[in-house]
Amino acid sequence: MGAGAAALGRAALAAALVLLYYGFSIGITFYNKWLVKSFPFPLLATLLHLLLIFALSALARALARCRSGRPRATLSWADCLRRAAPAALSTSLDIGLSNWSFLYVTVSLYTMTKSSAILFILLFSLLFKLEEMRVALVLVVLLIAGGLFMFTYKSTQFNTQGFMLVLCASFLGGVRWTLTQILMQKAELGLQNPIDIMFHLQPLMFLVLFPLFAVFEGLPLSISEKLFHFHEAGMLLSLVGKLFLGGILAFGLGFSEFLLVSRTSSLTLSIAGIFKEICVLFLATHLLGDHLSLLNWLGFAVCLSGISLHVILKALNTKGEKALNLNEEASSDPDLELLLHHAEHGEEEEEVETIQQH
Repeated sequence: MGAGAAALGRAALAAALVLLYYGFSIGITFYNKWLVKSFPFPLLATLLHLLLIFALSALARALARCRSGRPRATLSWADCLRRAAPAALSTSLDIGLSNWSFLYVTVSLYTMTKSSAILFILLFSLLFKLEEMRVALVLVVLLIAGGLFMFTYKSTQFNTQGFMLVLCASFLGGVRWTLTQILMQKAELGLQNPIDIMFHLQPLMFLVLFPLFAVFEGLPLSISEKLFHFHEAGMLLSLVGKLFLGGILAFGLGFSEFLLVSRTSSLTLSIAGIFKEICVLFLATHLLGDHLSLLNWLGFAVCLSGISLHVILKALNTKGEKALNLNEEASSDPDLELLLHHAEHGEEEEEVETIQQH
């Protein structure tokens, strides 16, 4: 009864974390598309969001320290550059390129292409030997890749530049969550708490993304009335409010993502996006007027079937590993071995006594 209640509690917690992630993820997807229509500088917006996330993370750490009385984990710049730089590099480029792509692609094309991130997660899992090469995994890759091809084939709203930006972001997303999971699982760093890892990654992410902003948006921004040459104070205040809203959504999304990864895995985060992607496509077609043909929907279904197959394989593999671990723990338990030894010895004595009686 106790084990069943504990399992139910874990399932309820996982479901709550997934729903929290859905809310922020869906919200910021439509927010980014809405923002670039009035403020076509997604890299600048991302930089400002990173600063706001850093400030909110620092505030949350200070509140937690005051409440618990214990100091928070703090890495030196040398440790950050050596341990956290790869994760910060992939994370900043993943977010930056994703936001940049909204200048060119629809929400539906963005959502579908981002779902290919699981392909790159599988690739890096194979490279790091976290997964074994199997025929079933090849089938998963073919289904997801084939579905993506069907979705983009002869699409009336296809944009090559935007598609390549999202595809690069998907690749970096696979790197990002693999490295993030490894980083959060290093107990000696003390970055298991999502607030702590967000606090340490944001400065590095800002430094990585700033040169990209300077090259591609610096000059257009300097002559734009959107920020510097504004005509009305109300327009500037409205823009500041929009950017602040994005920072809140980005902080919530980052917190929910890291929390979900720390409690589950990077693969779980991608798998949990199945229902979210369906919701996004439904909302995009009804609210934004995205046009999807029958072939596009079939491609989406094929892609989801590949992801679902991987969910089943992962569940079966995890179940088998748990059973194997239980057997290994049982066979290596010295108390259990001692108990079995006494039981066998007792049985031998009983057999000797029985023979002597006869």
